[in-house]
Amino acid sequence: MTWKKTFSIIWTGQFLSSISSNTAGYAVIFYLSLKTGSAAVMAYSFLAGLLPQLVIGLFSGAYVDRWNRKLTMIFSDSFIAICTAVLCFMFYFGKIEIWQIYILLACRSVGSAFHTPAMQASVPLLAPESELMRVSGVNQIIHSVSSIASPILAAFLITVLPMAIVLSFDIFGAAAACNSLFFVKIPNPQRNDIALNAPAETIFEQIKIGFGAIFQNKGVRWLFICEMAAMFFIIPISALFPLITTKYFGKAEYEMGIVEIAWGVGMLLGGAALSLKLFNNANRVKMIAFSCFIVGITFFFSGLLKQNMFVVFAVLTGVSGIAVAFWSSAFTVIFQTNIAPEKLGRAFSIYDSLSMMPALIALVISGYLEKSIGLPFLLIIAGASTIVVSAFVLGKKEARLLGVSCCKI
Repeated sequence: MTWKKTFSIIWTGQFLSSISSNTAGYAVIFYLSLKTGSAAVMAYSFLAGLLPQLVIGLFSGAYVDRWNRKLTMIFSDSFIAICTAVLCFMFYFGKIEIWQIYILLACRSVGSAFHTPAMQASVPLLAPESELMRVSGVNQIIHSVSSIASPILAAFLITVLPMAIVLSFDIFGAAAACNSLFFVKIPNPQRNDIALNAPAETIFEQIKIGFGAIFQNKGVRWLFICEMAAMFFIIPISALFPLITTKYFGKAEYEMGIVEIAWGVGMLLGGAALSLKLFNNANRVKMIAFSCFIVGITFFFSGLLKQNMFVVFAVLTGVSGIAVAFWSSAFTVIFQTNIAPEKLGRAFSIYDSLSMMPALIALVISGYLEKSIGLPFLLIIAGASTIVVSAFVLGKKEARLLGVSCCKI
């Protein structure tokens, strides 16, 4: 089976899983936003959905590199589906409380802690290195189409169907993803540094290797630090988009969906551009720096908008979506081409955890700052800070050299 056919099968299942999972996620976000209208509740729900993945992610990569990656993804998807099923039953019987939603979002996050690094680490084992940027572009397209369709579906479905039924679509999507994986072979790298029968305590040694894969390379380490700084300012704002739409611009479910669609369209356009061979040899570090700058500009000017300028806000959100597609793809490929395959599971899980942890602190802070300084000022601060980070991306020679190098460690 050719690598293109393998990816087409995997992408089919992942697309169905992505769109159903995102629809369920948006349904929960819209439900909480409309029910509470609280920035703190939105922040806590985002925290619940990410914190377990980030904490467990420090360890999960060591197991991903030891286990069969295909089975890891299948079992992870299945666990997430089970958690969603529990949430469905609670909504069905009318016994749901906000704190219970937090718990189940946290449980879903545990499954993602294993699925995400397993999928990211499998890509360079399936596709030629010269095609990784195109593969990343197609992944962005799938994510983008899902981002466009999901908020529309969620906003429509929660008005015509009970939440239990809306959430149940996620279960069927997970089943489709698992079934698609059964039809493909995902090779596992030769793990010279891991003894499969090693005692459990050596896992901590493997975690140290994962940290070393990131931090021993000066260029990767610098980009990673810049990524953490950027996420500190960007994630809180993206989590508050529904509240910005309803509380500042005075809109409702339809407009909340429009903002998410604008973001998705931007990601789609960015992914479509990346799927072309045009960017195969582009300098990836410069791409990250420019994309970071564009995101900062869109946030900054969004904070200056008047309350009757919602359409401009949606357009700026779409532009930031294009920038994030380039940013995310370039950063992923830098990891895949500068870290050895047998270490990628650990490297990606540690990256997913550490890059987001400062952002979670900022997320909690922003939930309270919103009450004192307002949403527009939060956007201005986040935008200006992200622009500053974009300048630092090119600050190290070792990082600039990563833009075109492929030296695995």
